[in-house]
Amino acid sequence: MKNALDILRERGYVGQTVYEEDLYKILGSGESVPFYVGFDPTADSLHIGHYIPIMAMAHMQRCGHKPIALVGGGTGMIGDPSGRTDLRSMLTKEQIAHNVDCIKKQMERFLSFDGDNGAIIVNNADWLLDLNYIEFLRDIGVYFSVNKMLTAECFKMRMEKGLSFLEFNYMLMQAYDFLMLNEKYGVRLEMGGNDQWSNILAGADLIRRKKHIDAFAVTCPLLLNSEGKKMGKTAKGALWLSADRTTPYEFYQYFRNVEDVKVEECLRLLTFLELDEIAELTKYNDERMNVAKERLAYEVTKLVHGEEEAEKARSQARAAFGGNAADMPTVNVSGNADTTVIDILVGAGAATSKGEARRLIDGGGVRIGDDKVTSIADTVGKFTSKSEFVLHKGKKFHVRIVLG
Repeated sequence: MKNALDILRERGYVGQTVYEEDLYKILGSGESVPFYVGFDPTADSLHIGHYIPIMAMAHMQRCGHKPIALVGGGTGMIGDPSGRTDLRSMLTKEQIAHNVDCIKKQMERFLSFDGDNGAIIVNNADWLLDLNYIEFLRDIGVYFSVNKMLTAECFKMRMEKGLSFLEFNYMLMQAYDFLMLNEKYGVRLEMGGNDQWSNILAGADLIRRKKHIDAFAVTCPLLLNSEGKKMGKTAKGALWLSADRTTPYEFYQYFRNVEDVKVEECLRLLTFLELDEIAELTKYNDERMNVAKERLAYEVTKLVHGEEEAEKARSQARAAFGGNAADMPTVNVSGNADTTVIDILVGAGAATSKGEARRLIDGGGVRIGDDKVTSIADTVGKFTSKSEFVLHKGKKFHVRIVLG
């Protein structure tokens, strides 16, 4: 069987690592290597930012290694300062418990929980919430240098506005998680996003210093657009893996409309398609790239929402672009003939605010049926007397509106 590290590198999952030669030998030894990725339960759904580490876990499992998904029921009480300039909101124990339960269900879509290397889900609240702080400082705190911690990227962004001592503890908590998982399950490797490098490295270093055994760290790249900004932002906010937060059609459309230059990368990172097939799909630099985009959208939606929802989303998208209103995605909006098109745009999720809706109309990018909306004062009744009609925003947003 191919070494898991070779597969991860070929597909672009490896951002940073340490002791790479030793890790390569362990992953290629023929033995199942327990590893983990942590997920903070700050919401009742995972989002697209979690997708790449999850896929990396799936590839590792396919190579025979054992994935452990650690949900941060304990660390979620503090909040991770990584990549933030503000203090995270505090969640109650009840909110965290609900979010953890939802995340567990989503993880089951990507990983197998059966067999010798079946995935398991662990909650760090099991050992963190009843931790004796004095004992923790004596046993764990002694291995951490404050001077070294202050140089970590995860703290630098918070230093200007003020880093609370509460947040300063986060690195120790995450490192302690790695130690506990090593002791309970023999975990040798922690994986996560590039923005977690300092925290992950701290855990591997803690195990090496305290237990004098090998421990490893690997980070995965973040999903970025061509401008270097995080992908996964929509008109309604984050791109969630929950159908209740982001519909399968919206999810499909997001990937159907990614930049041409990002299609190959997304296919490598977000699908299980073979690299040869990906190369064939993305070898064009013209309108034929649309075939690759449609395949990307379909494969990712199928993984997240299932084949039936992916087929439905693809049919709706084709109908929208082909003008077949009967098969278009339907949005119910409160209103009547006197309702302004501005309110329809906001109600349908085509604009995040009335201000954005006005700008869309002023720019000539809004149509009802075949008629362009030319005034911000226009009402639905100017274009149709029916309670159902097709709303177009630009070239990529097409929905059937049902007023009620």
